Amino acid sequence: MSGTGKRFPLSLSSIADKPAGSRQTTRTATPQTATRNAAHTLAIQLAGKAAKPVSNAVAGKPAQNGAGKPATNSAPGMQPARNMPAQQQTERTMPMVSEGVRRAMVARVARQGVKDPKVLTAMETVPRHLFLEPAMASQAYIDASLPIGHHQTISQPYIVARMIEVMRNNAQGGVLNKVLEIGTGCGYQAAVLSLVAKEVYSVERIKPLHELAKANLRPMRIANIRLHYGDGMLGFPQVAPFDGIILAAAGLEVPQALLEQMSIGGRLVAPVGAHHQVLQVIERINKYEWTTVTLEDCHFVPLRPGTAG
Repeated sequence: MSGTGKRFPLSLSSIADKPAGSRQTTRTATPQTATRNAAHTLAIQLAGKAAKPVSNAVAGKPAQNGAGKPATNSAPGMQPARNMPAQQQTERTMPMVSEGVRRAMVARVARQGVKDPKVLTAMETVPRHLFLEPAMASQAYIDASLPIGHHQTISQPYIVARMIEVMRNNAQGGVLNKVLEIGTGCGYQAAVLSLVAKEVYSVERIKPLHELAKANLRPMRIANIRLHYGDGMLGFPQVAPFDGIILAAAGLEVPQALLEQMSIGGRLVAPVGAHHQVLQVIERINKYEWTTVTLEDCHFVPLRPGTAG
């Protein structure tokens, strides 16, 4: 991890909103959509000028955890570039995926009660539409969860912002040196977390979604995210403890393994329940004591053990 602090080596807005006519676009042999193919090519073009460090997890090399072991799998290979049809290039410049629409989404989230300026800035910075299929792009900034395949969803913008805000409201004054996300999904929440935490570790149990998240995040060249394919209910003990843990799926209770991986003063935010789910925040007081507060109703996909190919 670079000692210069977290930041995007490449501007997300430059990837998301630069007119398609100003660059050549390519397609790769990954689960990327046409939108992400365009982002990938632009990132390569800018990378030669920026000369910034690249996260192993999003560059296709194994990230190293605290024990010196790989934290992610190698990225899939890439085929020679081919030109993208003009119709697909046009999809990226439509008003429905513009910065103005994203700002309107953040203003709505603020009206719903999220006040943390750092969280709101992160939400405004990350282009949510790049994490969805083109057919879903027109809905990217509505306040709703949306399907990403494999019976999973990308969480609604409000709940993403709300959970991160609550996690940041800790005894360390919002400092998050190391955060664990359970349920990477398409990678959107990990990208938002990377702007409020120094290091982000994200675990996904469904292999195709793990690969999809890598494909989505790679062109953004985010230097402080490490992706891991594995059983999220076990956490990531190799690099624990974590100042914050956030779950993107609901269990009947929070796994004890995750509670044990919290740092003293750290916060875990998770949906809990079956038919009726509530958002809970758990804070670790000392080695043997945790406190739990219930916040509000919510709705998430179920938390499941093991891995799925």
